[in-house]
Amino acid sequence: MFSSATKVKGQGVGSAYEELISLLKTHFPDEFKISINKYGRSEISHYHTIDPQFYLSTFMPGRGRKIGYVHFLPETIEGSLKIPQPFRGIFYKYIIAFYKRMDHIVVVNPTFIPKLTAYGIPEEKISYIPNFVHKSEFYEMSSEKKQALRRQMHIEQDKFVILGIGQVQERKGVKDFIKLAKNNPDLHFIWAGGFSFGRMTDGYADLKKVVDNPPANLKFTGIIDRSELVNYYNVANLFLLPSYNELFPMSVLEAFSCGTPVLLRDLDLYHAIIEGYYAPAKDVSEMQAQISYLTKNTDALKTLHEKSNEASAQYSEEHLANIWHGFYMRQAREG
Repeated sequence: MFSSATKVKGQGVGSAYEELISLLKTHFPDEFKISINKYGRSEISHYHTIDPQFYLSTFMPGRGRKIGYVHFLPETIEGSLKIPQPFRGIFYKYIIAFYKRMDHIVVVNPTFIPKLTAYGIPEEKISYIPNFVHKSEFYEMSSEKKQALRRQMHIEQDKFVILGIGQVQERKGVKDFIKLAKNNPDLHFIWAGGFSFGRMTDGYADLKKVVDNPPANLKFTGIIDRSELVNYYNVANLFLLPSYNELFPMSVLEAFSCGTPVLLRDLDLYHAIIEGYYAPAKDVSEMQAQISYLTKNTDALKTLHEKSNEASAQYSEEHLANIWHGFYMRQAREG
């Protein structure tokens, strides 16, 4: 395994990487020998991030079958990072060059397959394997535990809580989250996440002003350890992710795993992976309509809770363990 994803806290790539390592060590401790960022000979080299030193290592002997993990494409970086020209164009070309160096690549969303083929990567070299989360880490707590957490976080027991999670950046739709908080002063809004890339973050100046001085009913937690997120999902009545662009967000899977009802900006790429498991909204006005409806309709909220549980079963650790095992065995045979 090759990855630097955990060096930057609060990003989904690192979470997905840690989940996969944990899955393999838990389910196949005697079948797969895993090394991290070491350049000895191996049957399979799985690259999770596109670091230049990893790219150079692909030219070294003994790399075995080279597998690339596609967590983003050039177009999905727009709205996340501010990269001036000509460096942006160079970086985007490098991303595709890295993927083309791989013998096989894995996407977390099938809608990326035609985009990659348009870049000149043969479809037969691409596999779709979705993200997943461990139920032991993200789970629904008892009512008593939820009440205790609310007391601990100084949240009123009967207050409707709307949770957003992710980096504070334009692409995540944080400005719409802020607008909804201002429009609903009787509800409690929490955004768990911060500026993982500091001033390089797109929209940093404007967002920093609000983060430093938010509305009274909106709390920005800053970057927190992933192990703490389960508490936030369990105090929330509704998880809202207003992102304009995503692949297969770990936060949505985490919310599903905790049984938290989910409301999402209805992106086309969600239709291929989680359609029917969430409440859709195309813009901020529809998000407001959904919030107004769900805060008054407990049956609708309960239905979304049940949908989250169904989605959690679909993307369970056990199911994905079998998929990854089969994938690695096939790649080893082809190496």
